[in-house]
Amino acid sequence: MISFDLERRVRHLHERYLRIIDDDRLEEWPQLFMPDGVYEVTTRENHARSLPLALMSCHGRGMMQDRVTGYRRINVFEPHRYHHQLSGFESEQLADGSVRTVCGFLVVRTMHTGAISIFATGAYYDVVAQDSDGELRFKQRTVITDSRQTDTLLVIPL
Repeated sequence: MISFDLERRVRHLHERYLRIIDDDRLEEWPQLFMPDGVYEVTTRENHARSLPLALMSCHGRGMMQDRVTGYRRINVFEPHRYHHQLSGFESEQLADGSVRTVCGFLVVRTMHTGAISIFATGAYYDVVAQDSDGELRFKQRTVITDSRQTDTLLVIPL
């Protein structure tokens, strides 16, 4: 059983995550994770078959910061923005005090031309833990997309 207060704090972390991405404040994104946190994006097919190939994989804040630097300075892509919607949030507290969560997501992409499309759907499978300062952070976030295809370079975290 998870306390109301802890679940509220976990949901707030999820909402901050979405606001940071949707508001293009990606430099703040790595701080939502533990220093050794893991962020991976994979397909439902690969996840079901336990295949290790990920569309995006970052192990530790350093790799996440490199991802943001690449997005800002290196990658060439058509400018676009995301807008996230969440559904079906579930959580459970684990024996070590961390919290395991799962929830569905829908990402709508708006291109600089104004064209709007559904970019991705799927589920977040997370482990959230408290750091030494009492802040909740993602220990692991696994993003499982329903489709095995993306129609553009996946440069912005889902």
